[in-house]
Amino acid sequence: MGSCKRGKGRDRKTLMTGKDPKSLIKVARENGQHDHIEPLDLGLRVRELRKARSWTLEQAAQQAGLARSTLSKIENGQMSPTYEALKKLAVGLEISVPQLFTPPQNSQVNGRMSVVKSGEGVHHATVTYEHELLAEALTKKSMLPYRARVRARSIEEFDGWVRHDGEEFLYVLTGVVHLYTEFYEPVEMRRGDSAYYDASMGHNVVSVSDEDATILWVTSLA
Repeated sequence: MGSCKRGKGRDRKTLMTGKDPKSLIKVARENGQHDHIEPLDLGLRVRELRKARSWTLEQAAQQAGLARSTLSKIENGQMSPTYEALKKLAVGLEISVPQLFTPPQNSQVNGRMSVVKSGEGVHHATVTYEHELLAEALTKKSMLPYRARVRARSIEEFDGWVRHDGEEFLYVLTGVVHLYTEFYEPVEMRRGDSAYYDASMGHNVVSVSDEDATILWVTSLA
């Protein structure tokens, strides 16, 4: 399979921009506008974890087996806890030590939602697939979901591997397909079967059903 030329196999990812797969993923990632992450304030992190549990200083200190004054100094940045104290804090808060140093998630509730009725996605036909792009109205997505009708009946119909950054999830909706990948033997997949793989590995899908098979593809943009 590694000897396939690059060409039409790239057309599956030219869904929204007319660009090749790498460009599409790059544009989507740039639109995500990853913000600069500030250094973690351990004291603030501990205070937020405590308040999220509605615990007083006394309650949290008792749970962690620490003196109230010690916990207060940690929260106010007046002392650097020893590793033993960190372990006690983690046990008391019922988390792991690394989670103490994990920045809290944005607490803002986002209400984004996109509902696409059957057959109402944005359609893009290629030589080997017919795609229906889902949730197309949402911008700055972390995933690209789309339904595809697999037209190809042979790997020879492709002029190269599809490959791009990120990861990909494939779920067979109807029919039977063969999943070809650069480093593995072809896999036969039927309705209800799924595969999760690194999208940087060359991959193509062909239908071996009498009718065109249909699949759900979800591609990560991270």
